Amino acid sequence: MNQKELKRYKKVLDDSKLAILQRAKKTKEEESNFDTDDLPDEIDLASSEYAQSLVFRLRDRDKFLLTKIEKALARIDDGTFGICERCEEPISTKRLEARPVTTLCIRCKEEQEKKEKSYG
Repeated sequence: MNQKELKRYKKVLDDSKLAILQRAKKTKEEESNFDTDDLPDEIDLASSEYAQSLVFRLRDRDKFLLTKIEKALARIDDGTFGICERCEEPISTKRLEARPVTTLCIRCKEEQEKKEKSYG
């Protein structure tokens, strides 16, 4: 992979990282203003708690994705970005475009999913 392509992937990953951090900051600011006394009844409170729970689950997913982004950025720095960690073959450009945090080529990912499916 040439330096121009690596720079492009680095920018995509950095932009994703920034967006996640901005969402986390926004969530922190909004959720710190949550006051149960402002809700007139139990149904409003339950609805608000459900919405808050959903937001926190989404932020948890973002946290997991942020870890993957950090690892992808480290792979760019150490020269292993775009190489399958299992078979050590290049990962297709289409796959990297769709999922720049991937560590497996499509063949190895399909094998992994088949194994996971067979374990139930």
